[in-house]
Order: sequence, then C-alpha cells, then structure tokens
Amino acid sequence: MKLHELRPDEGATKKRKRVGRGISAGQGKTAGRGTKGQGARTGGGKGPYFEGGQLPLVRRLPFKRGFTNIFRVEYQEVNLDDLARVFQADEQATPETMAERGLVRKPTDPVVVLGRGELSIPLQVTAHRFSKSAQEAIEKAGGSVQTVELELTGALATVKKLRKDQLAQLRERRASE
Repeated sequence: MKLHELRPDEGATKKRKRVGRGISAGQGKTAGRGTKGQGARTGGGKGPYFEGGQLPLVRRLPFKRGFTNIFRVEYQEVNLDDLARVFQADEQATPETMAERGLVRKPTDPVVVLGRGELSIPLQVTAHRFSKSAQEAIEKAGGSVQTVELELTGALATVKKLRKDQLAQLRERRASE
C-alpha cells in the first residue's frame, strides 16, 4: 500500500449540503431558514443562550454556569515546607508573622495550613484551619497547633448557620466588648 492509495472508509465522509440551489434540491429559495426575521438573516441569531430577552436558563440555574458563591470563605494556603523554610525552631508561626515573612498576603484573612512537605523543627503554629496530615506532622515534630476562630463579618455572618452554643458565645463576646 502506498500513500496515494489511502482512502477513508466507505461512508466516513459525506458531501456538504448545498442550500439555496433551486426547488429540486429540496432546500431552495429560503434554504430552510423560513421567511424573514432574525434567523433568516446572515449572522442572524443571538448566540446559544438567548431566550428572547427572558433571563436565560443558564443564568437561572446557578449550578449550571455563571454562579459565584458570595458566602464562600477564601483561605490563604500555607504548606509545611513553607513553614520549615521560613521559621526557625521553637518560633511562633501566626498569621501576622507569616505575613511579615511573605507566606500570606493579608494577616486579617483566614489561613489554612496544609500537609505538603516535611517539618523537622518544633513550631507553635496558629491558624484558622489545619489539614489532618499537617496537624499530625507539626505535633510529631514536637510543635503545637492552635486554631483561631474564624471571624464572620458582613453577609457571611448573617447567613452562616451557627449552633445555639456558638451563637450564645458570640453574643457574650460582643456584649463584653
């Protein structure tokens, strides 16, 4: 078999339908576009989601596409290898010290410590959240873990469901301030 003898399988390729070539072709005159209107014109139509000005289905169903959860908590990620690189043994690793040393951008935003890498020095790590592997690795290295309570503000505070005891603690804290 030579290169010039290669052919696609029978029925694999099909000729394009040529519309607007007379009545005998079955797609003559309006060529299947109907008479007049937006769909009959060249470049006609408003794209895949347009529903005549009605709010399109894709915007009505947030889980389909185009949805941003305004109540999502964005954590700043810090890994164990980052902590080992920046901190010395027996130091305090708080969101403030992490921000000073360039591990996180804002000390006010929540921080999560993740378990990538090795940690061989003892550290006192304070963050808003820890992965299980990170917590185990820090404690195995002789360090300690302290979780800071996430401060809920704005819309997030009103929507986030708190248990009754948490709500009572929050009210007591606000009353004492």
